Amino acid sequence: MDYEFKSKLSAERERVEDLFEYEGCKVGRGTYGHVYKAKRKDGKDEKEYALKQIEGTGISMSACREIALLRALKHPNVIALQKVFLSHSDRKVWLLFDYAEHDLWHIIKFHRASKANKKPMQLPRSMVKSLLYQILDGIHYLHANWVLHRDLKPANILVMGEGPERGRVKIADMGFARLFNSPLKPLADLDPVVVTFWYRAPELLLGARHYTKAIDIWAIGCIFAELLTSEPIFHCRQEDIKTSNPFHHDQLDRIFSVMGFPADKDWEDIRKMPEYPTLQKDFRRTTYANSSLIKYMEKHKVKPDSKVFLLLQKLLTMDPTKRITSEQALQDLYFQEDPLPTSDVFAGCQIPYPKREFLNEEEPEEKADKNQQTQNQHQQQAANQQQTAAQQQQVQQQNSSQTNGTGGAGAATAAALQHSQDSSLNAGPPNKKPRMGPSAANSGGPSLMPSEYQHSSSRLGYQSNIQGASQPQNTMGYSSTSQQSSQYHQPHRY
Repeated sequence: MDYEFKSKLSAERERVEDLFEYEGCKVGRGTYGHVYKAKRKDGKDEKEYALKQIEGTGISMSACREIALLRALKHPNVIALQKVFLSHSDRKVWLLFDYAEHDLWHIIKFHRASKANKKPMQLPRSMVKSLLYQILDGIHYLHANWVLHRDLKPANILVMGEGPERGRVKIADMGFARLFNSPLKPLADLDPVVVTFWYRAPELLLGARHYTKAIDIWAIGCIFAELLTSEPIFHCRQEDIKTSNPFHHDQLDRIFSVMGFPADKDWEDIRKMPEYPTLQKDFRRTTYANSSLIKYMEKHKVKPDSKVFLLLQKLLTMDPTKRITSEQALQDLYFQEDPLPTSDVFAGCQIPYPKREFLNEEEPEEKADKNQQTQNQHQQQAANQQQTAAQQQQVQQQNSSQTNGTGGAGAATAAALQHSQDSSLNAGPPNKKPRMGPSAANSGGPSLMPSEYQHSSSRLGYQSNIQGASQPQNTMGYSSTSQQSSQYHQPHRY
């Protein structure tokens, strides 16, 4: 390829900076890049777009996978890619989507904040039902076409704002998505440990490599519980997050504290899990004898005989082989009782959910979290130093007394001091306080019934019978993790 041809090709290539205005409009961060709110410079339309800049230079394998999947997947509840731009000057890759004004993380956070302000507003149950139905419908489409999402969480569930697709759920951020085969083969050893901690299925935490569609279903169960309570059901400390070891003691402890320790009859293959010996060593079944999902949800006024609880229980089944599938969940009685799910999750909702805020280079909440954690550690260190100084003074006094013939009290105090110092060292940094979250009367709107799928030779043919929903316009392929002060931090992912 000669220089003249390269120059001509470069001149003909559309440059994202020439077409869109996006500087200073960063609204989020996905698995592999930053997301900006953008508008066309030529004024051809007033439409808002989302531009996702892939991190790094050139097109990585992960970016290729994401782009390939986004181009092939077409479903009303899965983000769709409009265009790809490759900047010749800096070799940056940009993905263009329609702009979604909301995501579940911000919606839940809005309701959680109402609790903190002592004006609690729960998400209306009809809105929860519509959200869950559309999430399941999108995941059913992915699974029917042999795609695992592998990173489902509230921040990756977008909801469209005003416009022709108002209130439509869009499953976003396909950076960790993978094709799988039947029978399932183990994923590559170099594949990253997947799914954000709080939404990670127990089989992943116990080292499963032949994991299945069930990991996405568990994550949906976690999201469902969070929609019902405005709190992450399995939140825990997020320390030691850079380890490649899938076993995470605190996360398993949190799951067992809510669900109870799984009985052998409930999960027969648990003994085959790679980390089962560690589980036996670190946990005692009796510790969780009084824990159950029933008790946890009753605290949040969800009755154990209600259809909403029964579906949640099926989604959060410990044994992945017994966990409900997305297809089965869509047929659940919960979706067949009034109010029926609607294509606009905001139908009848009068709540003014806030729009996305523009972010600085470092997301405000991440920065605040780091500052708060550092402050807590400094406070703890200062307290430990004061305690140590006081105990050392006491030891000196005791030793002085011992010298004067007062017996062995000094040795005992010295031993106590040593024990205190050892405990302080073993305790590590202080626990970060868990972050603690309004509502709508969702009624009306076209009813949704289960979608039907037709599989082409490419395994990606879709036919939907959602009323009033033609093939959607392309939407966003990003997850916004813009963060503001809240009692719960966004959980980390590896």
